[in-house]
Amino acid sequence: METPGLRRRMACWLYEGILLFGVVFLAGYLFGTLSQTRYALDNRHGLQAFLFVVLGIYFVWFWAHGQTLAMKTWNIRVVGRDGRKITQTRALGRYVLSWVWFLPPLLAVAPFQLPGGEIIVICLGWIAVWALLSRFHPTRQFWHDAWAGTRLVHSAPLSR
Repeated sequence: METPGLRRRMACWLYEGILLFGVVFLAGYLFGTLSQTRYALDNRHGLQAFLFVVLGIYFVWFWAHGQTLAMKTWNIRVVGRDGRKITQTRALGRYVLSWVWFLPPLLAVAPFQLPGGEIIVICLGWIAVWALLSRFHPTRQFWHDAWAGTRLVHSAPLSR
């Protein structure tokens, strides 16, 4: 159970973000249609809660089955500490803990009326720091994986 390198995991993370653009677009369109939202800032908090739930369903389902599409592309699999598939409960815990990637910088900048560009720089800085902190874990896992009892491992590509 070899841990993939940090570059490969971050490339997978970036690719996952690109794929999630479609999921968020469809979920936002569905929410806007069902709630009859006419302006972008109407029902903003409702939309954020809805997206949190939709993304949770997406990740929990795929992680409980081993891989998301991005993880399949980069030959990475999420498993428990014992190397077996994780349960939906453990996947849900991993989803909640994975918000450590975004929540601390967003909470830190919330009291200040910073421009969007500065918020992006602060968030990207925190993401870089959080990713580099995996070097201090004994098996080089991200800390939210260690806390959730999961780990990312190399997955051999499926033969055709």
